[in-house]
Amino acid sequence: MTTSTFTESPLTFVPEAASATQQLTPRPSNERLSLAQIQALFDLPFNDLLFRAQTVHRAHFNASEVQLSTLLSIKTGGCPEDCSYCPQSVHHDTGLEATKLLDVDAVREAASAAKAQGASRFCMGAAWRELHERDVEKVVALIGVVKDLGLEACCTLGMLTSSQASTLRGAGLDYYNHNLDTAPELYGDIITTRVYQDRLDTLQHVRDAGLNVCSGGIVGMGESRAERAGLIHQLANLDPYPESVPINHLVQVQGTPLAHTKGLDPFEFVRTIAVARISMPQARVRLSAGRQEMGDGIQALCFMAGANSIFYGDKLLTTGNPDWARDQALLASLDIKTV
Repeated sequence: MTTSTFTESPLTFVPEAASATQQLTPRPSNERLSLAQIQALFDLPFNDLLFRAQTVHRAHFNASEVQLSTLLSIKTGGCPEDCSYCPQSVHHDTGLEATKLLDVDAVREAASAAKAQGASRFCMGAAWRELHERDVEKVVALIGVVKDLGLEACCTLGMLTSSQASTLRGAGLDYYNHNLDTAPELYGDIITTRVYQDRLDTLQHVRDAGLNVCSGGIVGMGESRAERAGLIHQLANLDPYPESVPINHLVQVQGTPLAHTKGLDPFEFVRTIAVARISMPQARVRLSAGRQEMGDGIQALCFMAGANSIFYGDKLLTTGNPDWARDQALLASLDIKTV
């Protein structure tokens, strides 16, 4: 196998022999990726970028395998945050009704169904600004249900304290998701109820607790290519970079401030996947929200660009997702096996 290493410029990014013991470890400070390097990758000719991404991908993964995750909303709506993309915010009139936290039986049923359909990771999301102490033990019980079924467990519950992260790790949680959403310079235009450092602090608590980090972002929110590069730059230079990187395409929901945002060129989305793969070579890069609006051809290009995980099931929190049969047909036509 080969891996790939940045030299002074991504234009001279060349393969070299990979160590058989290479693992996801913090980069030495002199190997941090500059924003200029990330931007140069985005600017490569499309075919050159995909070739480079596929080369890096094959150095670390079976290029014909995709990991399946299922995402369940365990507490929907009523979130006090004002994220401009989110239909669950109390600041936006989307017609979504808030619900209470699901009980263990409901989660067990959903997780069992996900496992039966081939998912290996079960992710639970709650529309909270942060995890309240009164809900910690309830979440611990839900994690136990998922682990008892032999699935990897992931949660996205908003901001965490260091002690909460440790408690969730002790309960058996494998991954914690907390997306950076966008580049630092655009963040204040998308969310005003918390600051970028709040997200970075939670990710540090997660890492310090020994949990795997799941963190990505959303594209198609009206950002420039340079701002997409800024998001990938932030993710790639976390120390270490996330084990799991969900890349979401904005789903435009009526009632949210971004409902009428100009759509992103689908090939620009593919570019984002490719740059994420090159800059975070050992991460699982996941196609997340927005797949329902993509054609099969664009999804196939994303797999070629290095995506090797998808959210699987008919709904992602509150927005639609391709159904099980459609995904099975697509993966079969591409000769992609699932893990």
